[in-house]
Amino acid sequence: MILQTYETEDRIGHFEGYASVFNVVDRGNDLILPGAFKRSLRERGAGGVKFLWQHDPKESVGILDEIREDARGLYVRGRLILDVGRAREAYQLLGAGALDGLSIGFHTLKSTQRADGVRLLAQVDLWEISLVTFPMNEQARISAFKTDFITAVDETAFVAGLLHLTALMAPSNRNDAGRHHSKGSTINDIGN
Repeated sequence: MILQTYETEDRIGHFEGYASVFNVVDRGNDLILPGAFKRSLRERGAGGVKFLWQHDPKESVGILDEIREDARGLYVRGRLILDVGRAREAYQLLGAGALDGLSIGFHTLKSTQRADGVRLLAQVDLWEISLVTFPMNEQARISAFKTDFITAVDETAFVAGLLHLTALMAPSNRNDAGRHHSKGSTINDIGN
């Protein structure tokens, strides 16, 4: 899946996606039914649900601005708090496409079990959503994320690096007549 990116610069670190997708059997043999989150969302709201790193309660990485059920599943929109070290790491991983999974932490309130062993979750008490490497529900992913790697780079250092690389790639004007080359060998002229 390719992440869509936001275009407005003031939304850096903002994301959206699905923390759960209805009617999908997950890796834990659970299937969440439409309506399972309604009571919890009504009672808690987005502000009562925490956004964590890998389900670790000591690793809060952001804020959930919107959580709602729609026909597909549990839609979320939020933002990373980039003053937090782990959130900056998450920002880099999300921007590079190395991480995009979402997962939910909840208490089961109402469920039944199908004959094939799948647990049908009819009502859950949602208390956290996490950014994860391997989501239980493989369709639970961040679908849009705003990055701005160019302005995050120190421009002076970036230009100096480009000038240095340009100088290294330019043909050498030095007299290399005294050097002997065997077939397949290279001379490394980097540095003084």
